[in-house]
Amino acid sequence: MLETTIAAIRAADEAAMAAARELQGRLTKPAGSLGALEELSVRLAGLAGVCPPPLPESAAVAIFAGDHGVHAQGVSPWPQEVTAQMIGNFLAGGAVVNAFARQAGASVTVVDVGVATPLPTEPAADPAVLDPAVLDPAVLDPAVPRLVVASVRRGTRDLTVTAALTRDEALAAVQTGIRIADELIDAGAGILLTGDMGIGNTTPAAVLIAAFTGADPLDTTGRGTGVDDPTYARKVAVVRAALARHTPDPADPLGVLAAVGGLEHAALAGLILGAAARRTPVLLDGVIAVSAALAAAAFAPAAVGAMVAGHRSAEPGATVALRHLGLDPLIDLGLRLGEGTGALLALPVVTGAVRVLHEVATFDSAGVAEK
Repeated sequence: MLETTIAAIRAADEAAMAAARELQGRLTKPAGSLGALEELSVRLAGLAGVCPPPLPESAAVAIFAGDHGVHAQGVSPWPQEVTAQMIGNFLAGGAVVNAFARQAGASVTVVDVGVATPLPTEPAADPAVLDPAVLDPAVLDPAVPRLVVASVRRGTRDLTVTAALTRDEALAAVQTGIRIADELIDAGAGILLTGDMGIGNTTPAAVLIAAFTGADPLDTTGRGTGVDDPTYARKVAVVRAALARHTPDPADPLGVLAAVGGLEHAALAGLILGAAARRTPVLLDGVIAVSAALAAAAFAPAAVGAMVAGHRSAEPGATVALRHLGLDPLIDLGLRLGEGTGALLALPVVTGAVRVLHEVATFDSAGVAEK
């Protein structure tokens, strides 16, 4: 599945991008007056292969949840059980991501890809994940958050002691992300939004960003949920220790994910690859998402064409990763919550960029004189 997905990812359509640029120049506004929105509309036309590109409607947030063996190193003050508890909160509609999703009319799918503790509800695995031909008509219902149980293992191993995952486990998580992308797109999603949940997951994210970019751990490691100075120093030391132990090779993205990643990071990389293969945009959230995006880009460089950076996370590693990917974030509000919250706030910006190409009159059609 991974190989065929990668093979399906293509570079942006240059003719569609040229047509979008030409159309932007004929709309009733000064050239360049919409700033970054104009180039975003061009990129989305290149991804879709048509101008104007489809409106990014029926937005779907996919929240991948997992736990981390490195939590034993004291990198977070929060107990690991919070991951499962927050899944219950997502399903009850009580989290920030739910509030923002309701505002945006986006569906929320929560995927247990590796939670360590029992969930508040433990249903059987969603048949749509096991059999992509089986589609639930309520998949994209904004009013009903949905749980998919697709656990690869109950949390990763401690990456300071051994590899976090085997290659087979990392591959299984990536392929889960691809299946979720296919399922959501088949159900009618026009844009996917990344979400994540996992206590301690900013530590493997910092290792992944350092591994793929070559940046120093001081530049890729942040304070996550707001840790104190001693915990932050311990966290940086853990990131350095993981890099020294595993010497991850960025040319082997599956190996990097296995050695130092999390199950949610691997699944998010798969979601991005799956969307890119289907020429569907992916609106990236924060540092977890962009660390996964680095892995996706290492698998398939052209996958960057499907990525839209929703916001600039307050986590420093996010800026390092975005710079490496060549992506400019749409908004910068100092967010560091995760869940998909920043991506949801950026969604109207993406929709607006595309709507301009669909609905704004040209100088000729409106009878407006040009300069």
